[in-house]
Amino acid sequence: MKRNIAVAPSILAADFWNLEQEITRVAETEATYLHFDVMDGHFVNNISFGVPVLKAIAKKHHLINDVHLMIENVARYLDAFMDAGADIITFHLEAVNEDEIEKLILRIHERGLKAGISLKPKTAVKEILPYLNQIDLVLVMSVEPGFGGQSFIEESLNKISELREFIDNHNLSCLIEVDGGINDMTAPRCIQRGADILVSGSYIFGANNIKESVKKLIK
Repeated sequence: MKRNIAVAPSILAADFWNLEQEITRVAETEATYLHFDVMDGHFVNNISFGVPVLKAIAKKHHLINDVHLMIENVARYLDAFMDAGADIITFHLEAVNEDEIEKLILRIHERGLKAGISLKPKTAVKEILPYLNQIDLVLVMSVEPGFGGQSFIEESLNKISELREFIDNHNLSCLIEVDGGINDMTAPRCIQRGADILVSGSYIFGANNIKESVKKLIK
């Protein structure tokens, strides 16, 4: 069965001096999602942005607000991000205790939002398999989370393949999203292995022609 491939431009790579213009530009492309990489300086070393940025942007475009929480203490901040306009909230498996995972998924779903779980490059696929029937999205990090502009980690392709096989064999609806080092060279390889959503920052926002750069990812 042919999959519909979607693109999620990451505003982490946008020009924040001209953020409104940047978002307008990607909203005019074939992109489906707008990806928010939220970093707290604890779970990852970098600090990016938080609730106020999401709240200011969320209703100003037609794209799906795809919020990736690279933070500790997810439970404490979850409601704030949901209230701010998130459509999808993805948290890291490594950032929460095992007994919290299903509670967080339920809280997100109770608000009518989609729930995702992300895996760092060194986290094995087997760790997330028990939750794939409960979540809407699994996010494979193909770089170490924390900074944009990193090179794609080749081993991520095997992880995508493993997830695709499990999801298809169990007739699950969970989508596979890939984030890190995505460009016109790595995107086709991720799609071939089974990815549904491609997160791309530097490749899109650094392009002279954003519309063409998005098109090349899903050609």
